[in-house]
Amino acid sequence: MSSRDLALLEERIGYQFKDRSLLQQAVTHRSYLNEHPDWPVGHNERLEFLGDAVLELVVTEYLYEHYPSTPEGEMTNWRAALVNATMLSGITNDFDLNAHMLLSRGEARDTGRARQYILANAIEALIGAMYLDGGYQACKTFIGQFVLTHLPDIISKKLYRDPKSLLQEEAQERIGVTPTYQVMEEWGPDHARQFKIGVYLGRELAGEGQGQSKQDAQQAAAEDALSNKGWGGR
Repeated sequence: MSSRDLALLEERIGYQFKDRSLLQQAVTHRSYLNEHPDWPVGHNERLEFLGDAVLELVVTEYLYEHYPSTPEGEMTNWRAALVNATMLSGITNDFDLNAHMLLSRGEARDTGRARQYILANAIEALIGAMYLDGGYQACKTFIGQFVLTHLPDIISKKLYRDPKSLLQEEAQERIGVTPTYQVMEEWGPDHARQFKIGVYLGRELAGEGQGQSKQDAQQAAAEDALSNKGWGGR
C-alpha cells in the first residue's frame, strides 16, 4: 500500500498515525501474507484482539455516563447491537475501509458475508492500531464519530432486541413454528474457529450466519432470517 493510500485513509478516519506501519498492519488480512510472505508487517489479528477490548470499553463507558437510569441488561443489549459484525461492517462504508484492505486474490473476489466479517474485524484492528499509536482518547474520538452516532437509531428502532429470541417470537406467532439451528460448516484452527449455521423454519432454510462461536453464528443466522422474512422491523 502506497503512502498516498495510507494518507487517504487517514484523512477519511480523521486521524494521522505517527507510526504508519500500525495502520498498514490493521488493513493486512492473514490471507494476504500467504501470497506476499515478504510483506514487512504482520496480519491484523492481534490488533483486532486489542481493538475489540478498547471498543467495548469506550462504548460501555459512554452508556454508563449517558444513561444513568438504564438497567445493566438493557445497556448490554444496546452495546451488543452496536458492536456486532453487521453493524461494524456497515460502519466501515463511512470511510471506505474495503478499498484499503490487503487481501489474497481469493478473498478479494468474495463480496458476501465472509467479507462482512473481514471488515468488522478490520475496524477493530484499526481501533487497536489507533490505541497503540495515539492512546485511549484517539480511539474515543474515532468511536464517538463513527460508532456511537448509530446508537439513537438502535434505541428508537429497538434493533437491540436479541435476534434469536425475536425470531422465535415472530415464527411462533406468525406460522406456529419454532426455529431450529444446524451447523452447516466449520473451519479454522482451534483458537480462531469459524462456524456457519443455518436456521430452519420447518424444512425451509430461512437464514444463514457465520461467527467465531456457535452462539454468534446462530444470532447472525436469526438476524438474516428476520431480514429475509421482513419480520420484526429488521
